[in-house]
Amino acid sequence: MDTSITIPVWLLVILVVGTIYAIAGSLLFPGTRWYIRRRLNRSIEKLNTNLKIKIRPFQRTKRQVLIDRLVFDSEIIEAIEATAQEEDVPRDVIQARVLGYAREIVPSFNAYVYFRIGYWIAKRVSRFLYRVRVGAENPNILTQVDPTATVVFVMNHRSNVDYLLVSYLAMEQTALSYAVGEWARVFPLESLLRAMGAFFVRRNSSNKLYRKVLERYVDMATHEGVCQAVYLEGGLTRDGSLGSPKLGFLDYMVRHFDDSEGRDIVFIPIGINYDHVLEDTNMMNRGKTDNPRSGALFHLKRFFVFLMENLFIGSKRRWRKNGYASVNFGIPVSCREYCQQHGIHFHRLEREARFAAVAVLANILMQSIRHVMPVLPVPLVCSVFTETGDDSLLSIDVISRIDQMINKRIEQGGAMRREQKPRNQTLTQALEMLTQRKILLQDQDEYRVNPEAMDLVKYYANSIN
Repeated sequence: MDTSITIPVWLLVILVVGTIYAIAGSLLFPGTRWYIRRRLNRSIEKLNTNLKIKIRPFQRTKRQVLIDRLVFDSEIIEAIEATAQEEDVPRDVIQARVLGYAREIVPSFNAYVYFRIGYWIAKRVSRFLYRVRVGAENPNILTQVDPTATVVFVMNHRSNVDYLLVSYLAMEQTALSYAVGEWARVFPLESLLRAMGAFFVRRNSSNKLYRKVLERYVDMATHEGVCQAVYLEGGLTRDGSLGSPKLGFLDYMVRHFDDSEGRDIVFIPIGINYDHVLEDTNMMNRGKTDNPRSGALFHLKRFFVFLMENLFIGSKRRWRKNGYASVNFGIPVSCREYCQQHGIHFHRLEREARFAAVAVLANILMQSIRHVMPVLPVPLVCSVFTETGDDSLLSIDVISRIDQMINKRIEQGGAMRREQKPRNQTLTQALEMLTQRKILLQDQDEYRVNPEAMDLVKYYANSIN
């Protein structure tokens, strides 16, 4: 019993480290996780008391539980069986494929990341780039939205800054869940967006099984009351005008909606506009050609060029360069009231009839977005010059025509009040912005359109026409 055993030092180190890890794994880690989870739950409960639209239990559920719930959904199982027979492959292979889709789609919402890190980023970047303005056609109606309803922000898509801008402005009311394209699936952006509740979507995918998994996730989130943000156009505008609505996401949300029971779905139209869309020339060029999107290296280069042009200039000069970013909230549209008024029951309609009914609803929502589109100085100036063509105008003539344009818009019932008219100084600064970008050419106090930039002038004018 007194015989000694000699072991190498490296083996002793491994044994000690393994012992410490085993003790920590069985005692320390579970206790730490319990403590952190307890503190996090308390923080969410405290946060929920201040939010108009609460964080739903669905968002606080473990991600793996949501993935399992999605994979074993009855409609997904039927789709797995049908696909296995159609492709003549084992069921396990198709189920593994579905599991991959579910892991790709389902977010891992973290309230701390969303309201601390996400809010800080969204606020800093939005204010770093623009002078932010927010308004509502009727603020009192917005406060009367049923807090138990599933709220869906439906909006136009002008810039990738839209994600940050709307999230920043809505964070005091709720936590938004976005559908994000595959472009954002890069480290560490992917992890951050998942923690903020975003779910990734393959745009224009023709894979029926994938579309079914995506449909069931959107339906589950809508049924559980998760507040969502949807770009009705599906993608960024190419020419500055509102595009035709895409029906996919809207159909996923309402196809099982029963207006006689369960949660209501309330759509809130949002109009977003900018004096300077950072991607304007890139989006117009993409719209003119059928070339594939540029690679990651191209976008990385443009990002660093953008930082160099904006990071080291003063805030006053920067906002004069980029101008205003504005968000207007429209009148909420209750899906329950809409169905009862028009005698529509989405959950009873066959696919073809349902899509026709969804198209009508989408067009109504798109008109609501157009109605509350912010009217900003640069789009106003560009609207004037689209009418003049090659003619030159004095600054006072530009301001006079803008005043007439706004008065006409107000008389026609536009979502703008006389006290919201931009001041002459603001319009003069808009002329300076366009001159600095060489969109307008200046000779003394006369301005005319640079022939090479006519498409840009139309791009900004289209946003309010």
